[in-house]
Amino acid sequence: MSVLELRSISKVYGKGAAEVQALRDVSLTVAAGEMVAVMGPSGSGKSSLLTIAGTLEEPTSGAVLINGEDVHAMSGGAKARVRRRTIGYVFQDFNLLPGLTAVENVALPLELDGTSMRRAYLAGAKALEALGLAGRARAFPDQLSGGERQRVAIARATVGERQLLLADEPSGALDSANGEGVMRLIHAACKRGVAAVVVTHDAQLASWADRVIFLRDGRLADQTAAPAGPESLLERPS
Repeated sequence: MSVLELRSISKVYGKGAAEVQALRDVSLTVAAGEMVAVMGPSGSGKSSLLTIAGTLEEPTSGAVLINGEDVHAMSGGAKARVRRRTIGYVFQDFNLLPGLTAVENVALPLELDGTSMRRAYLAGAKALEALGLAGRARAFPDQLSGGERQRVAIARATVGERQLLLADEPSGALDSANGEGVMRLIHAACKRGVAAVVVTHDAQLASWADRVIFLRDGRLADQTAAPAGPESLLERPS
């Protein structure tokens, strides 16, 4: 069974003369352990696809299934539980809370879901250790480098039993070396069975994915199941 399934998703913003069709009949499935990269020019619908996949907004038409369950049929409380327990987000600007330490940032989603503070803290510390940040667990975000903050964000997105990781330009604020490091970490999460959807503009980083899809004008323009390398991706539609 796929972890994520988008069925004929369309998304329209605004009405009349201000109407914008962000997505047009896009279908996508992502299996456990699979990383899918999403590429395309600005305005092609990449971010809309990610927010709809993460249940942060509703499609105008079509269906979103998480582990085979139709999200639209869920109650508000059920959707919130899916977001907390199943889906991890990595935002371009990290979205770390400045008043919390690295380990507290990672542990917070577990605490919000009812895990005891001690167990959440231990899980957060273990997630940071796995990403080489054991020595930075008590540091605050403004004491961390850009690469360290991004690793904290990934630890927060994968802590616990998360099954789906959604990342919006996760390497956008990083240099090339740290950008590749981020993709390596996401790839490692997939090796553990996490399904991942990563929006990126960088063909070099997209070559880490198992599959790359290309959006243009809100439509699925093309996809490749097994990238032959960054050079082949650069020849795809943009």
